[in-house]
Amino acid sequence: MLRKLIYYDKIKKDKFMLKSSVKEKIIKKFSTTKSDTGSPEVQIALLTKEIEELVKHLKKHPKDFHSRRGLLGMVSKRRRLLAYLKEKSIRRYNKIEKTLKL
Repeated sequence: MLRKLIYYDKIKKDKFMLKSSVKEKIIKKFSTTKSDTGSPEVQIALLTKEIEELVKHLKKHPKDFHSRRGLLGMVSKRRRLLAYLKEKSIRRYNKIEKTLKL
């Protein structure tokens, strides 16, 4: 029984997390400097990709309320990051909004 639970957890985590190769591409595309991984642009782009993947999952599994709650948290976090970026630099905000088609 315990072995099944551990196996299920591993499958579930792998299913919803972005692959490192996808993350690297996104970071490379949206980073402001060479070693940048934490700028608002990068975080917003990563969250957007995760949201897209989770929406696909929820279309297949409409009763997965736990994942839906996680989706709402991601959308909220992305919204806060966008508001922060808009306040700090409207140029960067407009660029990321146009690039990601938000």
